[in-house]
Amino acid sequence: MSEKTIEMTCVVCPIGCNLKVTMDGNGKFLSVTGNKCLKGAIYAKEEVTEPKRILPTNIKVVGGELPLVSVRTEKPIPKKLLFEAMEVIRTFKVKAPVKRGQILIKNLLGTGVNVIATRTVKMDKGT
Repeated sequence: MSEKTIEMTCVVCPIGCNLKVTMDGNGKFLSVTGNKCLKGAIYAKEEVTEPKRILPTNIKVVGGELPLVSVRTEKPIPKKLLFEAMEVIRTFKVKAPVKRGQILIKNLLGTGVNVIATRTVKMDKGT
């Protein structure tokens, strides 16, 4: 099997290096060129072997001044788990008040990554 080259733009910093990643015929990472820093090389390898993403979404709030609180994963999780993670998150409800930075779901899908609130939602005074 022959080698395969994947071209991508690095998104780690504003420079936006044009990266070329070489994979062997079995999909194994071989090398990366075009990066101006080590972070670019790490990003490229991860992006072709096991891409990860931060997952931003919302969770329902009970008794809050707002019906939803915006949340995100503290760290990136494997991209292949995004839909499964959304199914888990969709089932959660949290009681007001919610503080920004509060952990709402611990260890999402066994990834070791928590889901945190990205804003504060006060209790609804009329409730």
